[in-house]
Amino acid sequence: MHANHDEAASAADTIGFDDFLKVDIRVGTIVSAESFPEARKPALKLVIDFGPVIGRKKSSAQITENHAAEELIGRQVMAVVNFPPRQIGPVMSEVLTLGFPDAQGKVVLAAPVLGVPDGGRLF
Repeated sequence: MHANHDEAASAADTIGFDDFLKVDIRVGTIVSAESFPEARKPALKLVIDFGPVIGRKKSSAQITENHAAEELIGRQVMAVVNFPPRQIGPVMSEVLTLGFPDAQGKVVLAAPVLGVPDGGRLF
């Protein structure tokens, strides 16, 4: 998760549809989730399967308040798959797993309501 979680006060600047299309948000299934004690803030190391084209990607996600590692296996999530990888401690985070703040500002993962094929792109 990236820094600015407190954007709820106002909407972001207006963008064109072409700008939206630059952000590649895909759905994938979590195949591995484990604690990440080396992270500065409590986080989990995830491996997410985005299907045959994109494959499996790693992510570090600060989601420990609302999500236990053992409950995440097999769950679908949404992630930005076209950011450059970021080194987070010993882990190379390849995708940005997406979520929304709950009433206390803690992350709740974003996911489709119904199961969909892994690798599908948000539109």
